[in-house]
Amino acid sequence: MSTYVYGITSASHPSLPEGMGGVGDPPREIRILKAGELAAVVSDAPEGLRPKRRDLLAHQVVLSEAGAGGCVLPMRFGSVSPDDDTVTGVLTERAEHYKERLRALDGKVEYNVKGSHAEEAVLHRVMAENPEIRSLAEANRRSGGGGYQDKLRLGELVAAAVQAREADDAREVVHALEPYAAAVSDGPPSTGWLVNASFLVDRGSADEFLAAVEEARKDLPHLDLRVNGPLPPYSFVEPGPAEPASTTAGADAGAE
Repeated sequence: MSTYVYGITSASHPSLPEGMGGVGDPPREIRILKAGELAAVVSDAPEGLRPKRRDLLAHQVVLSEAGAGGCVLPMRFGSVSPDDDTVTGVLTERAEHYKERLRALDGKVEYNVKGSHAEEAVLHRVMAENPEIRSLAEANRRSGGGGYQDKLRLGELVAAAVQAREADDAREVVHALEPYAAAVSDGPPSTGWLVNASFLVDRGSADEFLAAVEEARKDLPHLDLRVNGPLPPYSFVEPGPAEPASTTAGADAGAE
């Protein structure tokens, strides 16, 4: 039977509650596989697993319970390995890498920050910054709205200016927040977001990071910034002894 992998930790990690369940209906019982100084938190993998709310939550609960006892390298939802031996084999093969990651991520959490433009606010900013756009908009206004070509030209100029601002604003957000993080990981491009970045933050410094987000909101009022966290540091763990199933790739317990 295939093995579902929740995360990797040290072999000395405190045990999880006996009989704890994970993904699946009924929930599959959580097991610990050990290989040298490392261990993997696993269960049997249900057939036809999909990122349903119940299973996403179960994945997150297992990681939260394990994380309460020490550092865990979280696997993304849907990470399935062919069998237990494959999991322990990879733990042995990549032992030094996983031990380094456990040391580096100990005491740290992930915050994901996404940003988009507030439409009215960014239009006002673009108008204020671009004399050509202001001039054309005023000319159109004086002529009762302008002709078709004038409106088209204005729309093209505004769209180009907003697009240029997207790249600048994404850099500004990361620049404002990265001093408060141990590492930054760019997320995949996502429709509707001009920035999608994850920040690795010391758990004890989380308040400082969140205060920096609030300061960025004040400094960049034309942006809508959304923060998700604290999360297990998904974005700072390389693929482990299991790959997300094709039907669930990209989903994780921290997804919005």
